[in-house]
Amino acid sequence: MDPASKLSVDIFKNDQESHIVIRQEICHRCEPKPCLCICPGGLYSLNEATGDLLIEYKGCLECGSCRVACPFGALVWSYPRGGFGVQYRHG
Repeated sequence: MDPASKLSVDIFKNDQESHIVIRQEICHRCEPKPCLCICPGGLYSLNEATGDLLIEYKGCLECGSCRVACPFGALVWSYPRGGFGVQYRHG
């Protein structure tokens, strides 16, 4: 089974609150923004009008790559609260 097929059967139990907080005042200073390309889920985007970084946290694979890739610590990342987040079905 290829990786995309494995990921398609995962279950996401989404919380109403994001487990990732973006400190925009720090993020605005970062160029280029590695989080835009490091996330395996492709969940980060940039609001061209404001320059703010956006995240669709509900599809997060909880790998933590974004927090490691951010050179200035603009991302405050933690695991979702108990009972929420991704549930992997195929290891």
